[in-house]
Amino acid sequence: MAIIKKINNFLPKIGKNCFLSETSVVIGDVIINDNCSIWYNAVLRGDVNYIRIGRNVNIQDNVVIHGTYKKNPTTVGHNVSIGHGAIIHGCTISDNVLVGMGSIIMDGVKIGSNTIIGAGTLIPKNKVIPSNCMLTGNPFKIIKKNIGLDDLNIIEKTSINYIKYAEWYK
Repeated sequence: MAIIKKINNFLPKIGKNCFLSETSVVIGDVIINDNCSIWYNAVLRGDVNYIRIGRNVNIQDNVVIHGTYKKNPTTVGHNVSIGHGAIIHGCTISDNVLVGMGSIIMDGVKIGSNTIIGAGTLIPKNKVIPSNCMLTGNPFKIIKKNIGLDDLNIIEKTSINYIKYAEWYK
């Protein structure tokens, strides 16, 4: 069973039909909505600020989600996939976003909806990423504006697939 820990009088709230792996850790002021999956060794640490996770979100193996003390909470929209080993820190990710493996999204960043972030991408503090784009690099560079239907389908398919994968583990 996942480690779900109360801290500072906040106990995480988990929605319906969620999968939390046995080695995932969810601490403090965290709300996870319905149909989400938190995979192996992922840590959501809502101790210094809150974390809000939308519906149909998958947080893959070894992801770390945290906030900045009294400054930047972390909010993740609906239908978001966060790839293996990503670090999500004190930022806002809108709906329908794919965050590639090993990416780092820093404090104060705002990611627009319908966005693909390539593996290993670094988005430094306080950057605003527009909707409907694709970016990659360290530091990031927008490589495609106005992504097409094929790209949007990848975002949607990944979110749907992880709901299916989670069912295998329940």
